[in-house]
Amino acid sequence: MIRTESVVKRHGSVIAVDDVTVEIGTGLTAIIGPNGAGKSTLLAAIGRLASIDAGTIAVDGLDVSTTKSRALARRLAVLRQDNHLVIRLSVEDLVAYGRFPHGGSGRSADDRARIEDAIDMLDLHAVRGRFLDELSGGQRQRAFVAMALAQSTDHLLLDEPLNNLDPRHAVGLMKLIRSLADERAMTIVVVLHDINVAAQFADDVVAMRDGRVVHHGPVADVITVPNLEALYETPVRIGEIGDRRVVIWE
Repeated sequence: MIRTESVVKRHGSVIAVDDVTVEIGTGLTAIIGPNGAGKSTLLAAIGRLASIDAGTIAVDGLDVSTTKSRALARRLAVLRQDNHLVIRLSVEDLVAYGRFPHGGSGRSADDRARIEDAIDMLDLHAVRGRFLDELSGGQRQRAFVAMALAQSTDHLLLDEPLNNLDPRHAVGLMKLIRSLADERAMTIVVVLHDINVAAQFADDVVAMRDGRVVHHGPVADVITVPNLEALYETPVRIGEIGDRRVVIWE
């Protein structure tokens, strides 16, 4: 369970996150909204990648601001939108870093099993020995997702994980995230720009605008014509293909 209470985050005179109180439980939750809505800032605050100016954030009852880093990292894995490393690592070495919060060196039988599992889930066998700076943007993105999965947490935060991915790998990643939420009862929060992806894969949606949460609930309640038109200030239609909602911008 992730809970934020009256969270405020400022960037100078700009309020990026404005009095946000949300409760996110097991399943897949998508955060949507226009540029500058505060989506990534809220996710960074939950993952303690950004400090907050007011309010509280708890993960499984642990206060994010005071819990020791290793203890928090055993509960919560985070994939940032921009990942930059100053050291040269292979894919396999990067994925192994996910075991550090558990005291693992990447060499124990349990560590190796989890590393192999993550490499397999992200289809990285062919590039496991290559350095990150030798990979395409999509391959690097999948390597960082694999590192987060190797961390073996109950909570996973992903900021625009589909960046640089072609349709095959984007769909594959969302199917993987969906299966993790279902089969491992994980709490997964994903910042997405593609509303159709959110509508297809998410259980719940948090819609943000101007730093505030304006809607939060099941896909059917949030992904509606009035909500989307007000949120994005753009005309929209919503159709149905089978049991899936399809958003068409006009």
